[in-house]
Amino acid sequence: MTYKLLVIDIDGTLIGKDGIISTQDREALAKACHSGVQVSLSTGRASQACLWIIDQLDLDGYHMFFDGALVSDPSQGKEVYSQPLSKVVVKQMVELAHRHNIDLELYSATHYFAERETWSTKAHREFFNIEPTIVDSAKFGEQDGIIKGMVVATNPEEVEIASSFCRRFDGSLHFSWVRTPAYSGIDFINIVAPEVSKGKALVALALHLGVSLGEVIAIGDGINDIPLFSTAGLAIAMGNAPDEVKATADHITLDVSQSGLAVAISQFLL
Repeated sequence: MTYKLLVIDIDGTLIGKDGIISTQDREALAKACHSGVQVSLSTGRASQACLWIIDQLDLDGYHMFFDGALVSDPSQGKEVYSQPLSKVVVKQMVELAHRHNIDLELYSATHYFAERETWSTKAHREFFNIEPTIVDSAKFGEQDGIIKGMVVATNPEEVEIASSFCRRFDGSLHFSWVRTPAYSGIDFINIVAPEVSKGKALVALALHLGVSLGEVIAIGDGINDIPLFSTAGLAIAMGNAPDEVKATADHITLDVSQSGLAVAISQFLL
């Protein structure tokens, strides 16, 4: 099979706990691009948190952000697909977060909003290279074009509070609990519109590029990659992925710490 599009997750796939991209992975991706394969990121991260990665890998074209809620080329400011949150639901989220003293964060295509400085804003600044826009709580829920919300749980008590928050919006929002190797034990709960998934974003991206889904390789390690795996022609799970993710893949490569991404690219593309 000739593959034309390589879709890769970031945290736990391209980047490990050290927060860097290995030389082997960089070289393998460069070779894939040079051979004519389009490389697109697929991540729960905000687009702003991926700009340094796109620049370091010299990637052009479109990528999938916010768990698939946005498909865009941030360097050109062009969007292919977007599924923002309902403004009514955002307001309800903000009100509930205030009542339960939850630090809710919101994202548009270009901004990361928070009400105050927290552990999470510090982590976003230092690890994700994204600066928060501190917004007065009275106006926090009035921002237009909110694509994703986030709640961060750093201990068991916060996990229970976040779980209760998620249950309140069951059916009206989609939640994905993800972790990054750099912060083991910390839960980042992505909140997007109910119809959002990486799989649906891939359909939109492939259609825009004129690539059949059978010509797509997807590589990832998280629960939010399962819809991506069921959509792509070839699904590859990282060695560090949970068993339930591995069970949905066609192939399992090495751990992120062993440059499993480069190994998979060498095996199936080069």
